[in-house]
Amino acid sequence: MAKEIKKKENLETTDEQKVMPFGRQNYIIVLIGIALLVLGFILMLGGGSNDPDVFNEKMFDFQHITLSTILILAGFVVEIIAIFWRGKK
Repeated sequence: MAKEIKKKENLETTDEQKVMPFGRQNYIIVLIGIALLVLGFILMLGGGSNDPDVFNEKMFDFQHITLSTILILAGFVVEIIAIFWRGKK
């Protein structure tokens, strides 16, 4: 009889146990961070040469070296913010 009561108590959950760790705002911020990461990696593509004997200076322009790196770092920072973000209660 005591085992049955314990099983019933375990099945009943309180409102505190049903709370999701992330809210809707967290998931929106995560998606923004993923978009920044993807955009950064896309901007990092290209600039190489098809012929290995030919040097292409386009590989070292602002887009490939600076802008893409800033976007990738910003994406990771946004992801960290999304994890720690707490909405208003």
